[in-house]
Amino acid sequence: MGLHPVGIIGTGKYVPERILSNKELEAMVETNDEWIVTRTGIKERRLAAAEEATSDLALHASRAAIAAAGLTAEDIDLIIVATITPDMFFPSTACLLQDKLGAKKAAAFDLSAACSGFIYGLATGSSMIASGMYKHVLVVGAETLSRITDYTDRNTCILFGDGAGAVVLGAVEEGRGFRSFELGADGSGGELLKVSGGGSRVPASEASIQSKQHYIYMAGNDVFKFAVRIMGSVAEEALLKAGIAKEEVDLLVPHQANIRIIQSALNRLNLSEDKAMINLDKYGNMSSASIPVALAEAVEQGRVKEGDRIVLVGFGGGLTWGASVLVW
Repeated sequence: MGLHPVGIIGTGKYVPERILSNKELEAMVETNDEWIVTRTGIKERRLAAAEEATSDLALHASRAAIAAAGLTAEDIDLIIVATITPDMFFPSTACLLQDKLGAKKAAAFDLSAACSGFIYGLATGSSMIASGMYKHVLVVGAETLSRITDYTDRNTCILFGDGAGAVVLGAVEEGRGFRSFELGADGSGGELLKVSGGGSRVPASEASIQSKQHYIYMAGNDVFKFAVRIMGSVAEEALLKAGIAKEEVDLLVPHQANIRIIQSALNRLNLSEDKAMINLDKYGNMSSASIPVALAEAVEQGRVKEGDRIVLVGFGGGLTWGASVLVW
């Protein structure tokens, strides 16, 4: 990984207070708790308060990560925010976050790779540190998916939640840190998972709003099949690149989209369920925030020890996918 070993030196997370349970969803759409749990593993998800936007969620998570790294906002050289629900088109959510944090020395930009965004952000940030360009990079996955979720569409509204996770990247000692990254994309699957309204192709109009083009559209079965195929295979490729065997993996931190997708990845890697960090029952699918929130909770719960070999893996709209192997 270049000149300096780079790793994660601080983690943080934030989830909004408001809980949306399956019971509440039963009153909103034709569904029921048992159906949702059996098919997805999700029991509840968090929703941002009316006054909370993506940069606000990101702020709480970032402060926690910077504090955990023993740094101040002034020590951050670059801020990368992975999100598909920015506060606005521009300025970037990363610039809004930079101002809120008081990280005056930091460059800042957003990255869009949907649910794979956090892994893409780690790959980008760690390369910049390895090259000697920067010393400390803040990588954030933050989403307010409730703002683009159609709560009359029972196929999607049961899945998504809001939250933010952050990490600080920095130099670590020899033998530690990121060992490999594997990123991929298949734009031919772009139609399967998208928000088509509001961009330059379909600018916001009365018609675009009425036809619900500003909400998430997902071809559920196709995305599920793709995810089951890609999650295990990209994790295997990253392990191969890192020279680490499947049985040496201490913890898998997967994108939290669906319990059945996570189980299929565990099967592919011959790992038992206790080797995976799973919290989708509490938060649902938080897109780019899923992996960093799960990682922060694993750290909080003492499930991550020095020297542990960890695999982070995700997939998302684009279609995109990514995996990383690191030694803690």
